[in-house]
Amino acid sequence: MNRLLCIGLTLALCAGTTFAADPPSTLAKKVDVGTQAPAFQIKDGSGKVIDLAELTAKGPVLVRLTCGCAGCDKELAYFQAMHDAYKDAGLTTLAVFKEPDAKVAAYAKEKKLNMLYAVDAKGESWDVFETKTMPTNFLIDKGGKIVAVAAGCDPSGLLAKKLSEKVAKTLNAEPIDVKTKVEQNSKDKK
Repeated sequence: MNRLLCIGLTLALCAGTTFAADPPSTLAKKVDVGTQAPAFQIKDGSGKVIDLAELTAKGPVLVRLTCGCAGCDKELAYFQAMHDAYKDAGLTTLAVFKEPDAKVAAYAKEKKLNMLYAVDAKGESWDVFETKTMPTNFLIDKGGKIVAVAAGCDPSGLLAKKLSEKVAKTLNAEPIDVKTKVEQNSKDKK
């Protein structure tokens, strides 16, 4: 009887572990460094479809999932400097804002955005890229492989500086110090 009870308990335990769901922390993310970027399309303000696969076929892409809050607004200058510094070397920058269309249009005009941008007020892009963090930046190499993920708001510019170094390495270009460049631009405007 004891033997049957032990066998029964062993089978029950094995069955329980076989069918139990893995906790979320042990599941591998599908969108992470070293993986292929997800299929992603979004419309810009004019209704034109931006297709990530088409962009990465031409060269590396920096996708920035962001908003217009005070912290992201301060960070924007670093990402504009990065875009300006590397666009001639082949980098495409796409900012996706989680704001209403009208607000982003006014914001883009005020900030003189010269990069691709789109609006995703519902936040579906964050689901596609498997993040809840605002902002999150994805550097995607030509061909679609994710090279770097930089998440979180850093108005000091250090996160953007590190990401800029990874962009330069991806492009085989001379790195620029976006933090110093923004500080210099700010002094020049005064």
